[in-house]
Amino acid sequence: MAKIKTVYTCQECGYQSPKWLGKCPDCNQWNSFAEEESVKPSKASPKSISGRESRPKTIDEIEVEKVERYQTKIGEFDRVMGGGVTLGSLTLIGGEPGIGKSTLLMEVCGKLLSGYGKERILYVSGEESESQVAQRSKRLGVDNSGLYIFNETNWQKILEQVKELKPKFLVLDSIQTTHSSQVDSAAGTLTQIREVTYELMNFAKAYDLTCFLIGHVTKEGQIAGPKILEHMVDTVIYFEGDQLGQYRMLRVMKNRFGNTNEVGIFEMQEKGLVEIKNPSQYFLEQSLPGSYGRSITCILEGSRSLFVEIQALVVENKFAVGRRTTQGLDSNRVALLVAVIDKYLGIPLSYNDIYVNVVGGMKLTTRENDLSVIASLLSSYHATAIPNDTIFLGEVGLTGEVRSVPMMEMRLKEIAQMNYRRVVTSKRSAEDYKGKYKLELVGITKASELRDLLFKKQ
Repeated sequence: MAKIKTVYTCQECGYQSPKWLGKCPDCNQWNSFAEEESVKPSKASPKSISGRESRPKTIDEIEVEKVERYQTKIGEFDRVMGGGVTLGSLTLIGGEPGIGKSTLLMEVCGKLLSGYGKERILYVSGEESESQVAQRSKRLGVDNSGLYIFNETNWQKILEQVKELKPKFLVLDSIQTTHSSQVDSAAGTLTQIREVTYELMNFAKAYDLTCFLIGHVTKEGQIAGPKILEHMVDTVIYFEGDQLGQYRMLRVMKNRFGNTNEVGIFEMQEKGLVEIKNPSQYFLEQSLPGSYGRSITCILEGSRSLFVEIQALVVENKFAVGRRTTQGLDSNRVALLVAVIDKYLGIPLSYNDIYVNVVGGMKLTTRENDLSVIASLLSSYHATAIPNDTIFLGEVGLTGEVRSVPMMEMRLKEIAQMNYRRVVTSKRSAEDYKGKYKLELVGITKASELRDLLFKKQ
């Protein structure tokens, strides 16, 4: 008989200890240990995966399988998935509570059923009752006899229904609430998640079952549980956005069947999620004409170019220390750019209260928007508006130099199609792409040239 012993397992990294520890010595997380019963493995060899020949093969002996995809007809979702849902894949979707994960997957189920009516979908909910799921499906217009709703958290019972119904798609909401009766630990622990995901992965690959898993997130925004969950699945997607706002962003972090830099943008409406086919217009359509303290930059999200408005407000300081408030930008990066303005433009900007915001709730992590931030700050300081047909593209260094940004040709092509007239960028980029597009490329070497370029009368 196998010997049972009690161990304490870190729920973040999987480190095990014979006694409880306040801080994990491996990942430095506090209060992450949970008591679990560990069964000492026997000396018998593990069983191989059924249906697979267990011997090494040469490349010539291996037949390359053609990837079969199902189109959901939701353009933003299909783009993120790499062109559609891959047959037999495991997709993990994480996001904040109430962000719309269940709504998104219910709409995906409806599109799959309407496009492939002969297939069956099993929607397993461990957090909501069958009535609640049915009400959501009817509200979203998903009323198809091929959709089966099952309220269960026991993995063995779920597997029985999967074998009986033989669905083509399985939605598990959520993986943290699903537990296996063969493991003596609480649901959501490392052992439970690893065991359930491993069994689900083997079954899905053997029978071409396409699975969608919903995962909880921690307060830091990461998917709860160990990283082993993200390693085992084929695709990891984060559903992001402000709950108080209407926009939602579907961002892929891992994809074995497509690009890992794609992003899909949706808008939450009363009837559900509606895809935004022209995101740039969505972020810029409510701008106030003739207002100062604003500029436009072009960022890359996957294979698409987005135009984003950066707003800045410079106010005379009424207190001893200047205030800095940023939304959508790194506050340290904004402080660095303010110091560059102080040093190389001779403007005592740091004595003022400074507020910087990215319109639409976008979060910018790259540096191609440095020039746009400086232009917005100068526009607010001089109380002079910047023309709406001007785009700013460039990274600014600590010595005040303006550097080129990557993928410039893709950005310029989109800028020309959107009928913008002028692009302010680095001198090198302006010389490289001069005459290729119907644009006025203004190249500058130093950030200090912005003041004379935009505010000659000041």
